[in-house]
Formats: sequence, C-alpha cells, structure tokens
Amino acid sequence: MADAKARPAARIGLIGAGFMGRCHANAFRSVGGLFDLPAEPELRCLADVDEATARRSADALGFARSTGDWRRLTGDPEIDIVAITAPNALHAEMAFAAIEAGKAVYCEKPLSVDTASARSMRDAAVAAGACTMVGFAYLRNPMIRLAREIVGSGELGEVVSFRGIHAEDYMADPSTPHSFRTDPAGGGALTDLGSHVTSIARYLLGPIAAVNGTTATIHPRRPEAGGSNATRPVEVDDRAVFLAEFESGVTGATEANWAAAGRKMQLAFEVAGTRGSLAFTQERMNELLLYPAEGAAGRRGFTRIEAGPEHPPYANFCPAPGHQLGFNELKVIEAAELIEAWAGGPPAHPDFEEAYQVQRVIGAVQQSAAERRWVEPASL
Repeated sequence: MADAKARPAARIGLIGAGFMGRCHANAFRSVGGLFDLPAEPELRCLADVDEATARRSADALGFARSTGDWRRLTGDPEIDIVAITAPNALHAEMAFAAIEAGKAVYCEKPLSVDTASARSMRDAAVAAGACTMVGFAYLRNPMIRLAREIVGSGELGEVVSFRGIHAEDYMADPSTPHSFRTDPAGGGALTDLGSHVTSIARYLLGPIAAVNGTTATIHPRRPEAGGSNATRPVEVDDRAVFLAEFESGVTGATEANWAAAGRKMQLAFEVAGTRGSLAFTQERMNELLLYPAEGAAGRRGFTRIEAGPEHPPYANFCPAPGHQLGFNELKVIEAAELIEAWAGGPPAHPDFEEAYQVQRVIGAVQQSAAERRWVEPASL
C-alpha cells in the first residue's frame, strides 16, 4: 500500500447519518487500508436534520465538523465529494447544489423520484463535467461481475431470457407506519427495490427497449406514525411485476415486492442461454450457480462457484476463498471506485447517466401499469 501521508486528501461531506449514511462513513474510513488509492478519504463534515443530531452523528462516525444545514455542506470549499444518503425526494435539490459548487457527487439510489428530475440531474452533471456515482452497491459483488463476464464470453450460448426478483418483507406488516418510502413523491416498491434488480438486468444484458407492467397495493392503509391509531391511505405500490424486452432481443420478467413475508434479501436472477444458465441470489451472495447444458444425461446440474481471491477485488479483503464478503464490503468497493474516478481514473459506474437510464425503465413501468400497455423507456 502507498503511504497515506503522501497521498492527497479526498475531503468527504456526508448528508444524512441513518443506516446508509453509516455505511458510507464506514466505507470511507475503511477503504484506504484495503485499496491502494490515489487519494486518502478525510471525513470533513456531516449534515443532518438539526445541529444537535448532526453533532452526535459526526462524533460517532468520525467527522471533524457538523452542520444542521446541508446547504452549508454543499457550498463548503473544503469539501471535494458530497455523499447524499437523504430520503429519495431530497436527492435532486442536494445534487444540484453540490454540482453547482463544483463537487463530485455520490448519491444513493434511486437517483431521483421521477424520470424528469433524474434527467435534469444527469444533464447538470454532464454540463459541469462532474464526477458522479450512484449507490447501486450490489453491482460491486464479485459474483455479479463474474456473471457479466460469463454472459459476455458467450459461454451460455445465445442468451434467451432473464428472470429477476427483489423481494423483502420489511413492509409486510400492515401496522408498519408511513415513512419516506410510502411518500407518493418518491416511494413504492418499484422505485425502492425495482431499481436494484433493473440495474443488475442492464448491467448483465444491456438496455431495455420496452416494458409492460402492473402494480398492486397490498395494504391499502397504514398508521400515520408509529404507535398511532390514525391511518391514512397508501398511494404507492407494495408489489410490481413487469415484462421486459431488451434491445438485444432477450425477453425477461421481473418482480419488486417489499411485502413478501419471510423474504429478507431475495435479490435474485436467472439468465438462460442455449448452452447453459446462471442463477444468483443475494441471500447467498458469495455464490454463483452455473449450469452447462453439455454433459452426459443424468450427470448435469448446477455447479456452485464460491467467491474467492480469483474474483477481484475479493483478495483485497481476504487471501482465502470461503471466508465471505458482506454488504459493507460492497460499499467499501464502491468507495474505492469513487475515489479512483474522482482522482482521474476510469469513470465511475453507475454514474448519473446510468442511474437516469434505470429511472427511465422504472418510469416506463409506472406508465405501463397506469395505461395498461407496453411502454418504451426511450419515449420518456
């Protein structure tokens, strides 16, 4: 590893210190000891909902300063990279301010709450030449990268189908109260979970040309707040299902469901080709299943490929296979790629452009469900 003291600083400002904000802070604290980076992250400032909360969070997470006003952070000349982990509906305003101030922007998914605002964010970043990254962390899994290599190599033959699902149960209980997730301005399972599986579908198989979808609200009312007896209607989807036609001609089917009882992290897919297939689930995130169609009858079956140092960047964390990576390691990999891009290395992916394309697919599914017809994301 290069001497950290000889490296320039990449000065980090973080907006939000909830679960995802803590993941970002952990990643920035850890990444310099695991990756040989061109710059050393420095945790300069944290912004949260008020001064007291921000100060407590900054002390806990290792930031030098804090503020209760995120605008002070985005405009701070001592910040190089602004990480946004605020609720979805706030992403656009914060990103615009950071880009205008000349910052690199690391925004959690989804990029924004609708296609129009996502396009405006993409356009602002392109016009400013800003370094951007969006936190589709599951793309950093070495097994997902391996799946892409296998698909691209032709090992599966001609790819003919994709099946994807992202199902969890954190909204399965009807007594779970309203939150930013159920806000009509930016909530719903399709936006929250469907964006993840869509990002993987595009990563593996390329652009999606047309979609035909339907959505459903499983629990029509929820409490206004935790412990409240008062309820109000739910105006977002709990489950969405859509068919997809990829530009390559591959067809697929995808589900997003945050009320799937018993499912904790079923972000899963299957890719089938004329000579074999792949299967993956985030519930066993260190494994990829490969089925070769060739072989003697009665001897065919899926082979389990286990993550190990042969699958970069696994070896940065452990020299031996079978020791397992976890979600926080994926965020560390993400932070490493961000710092490389900010320092002049390969452009970050997914950036605002790719996240905008994901949002176009989500918007097309929403329009399809409302109008009960096929919709082309390119038309949005």
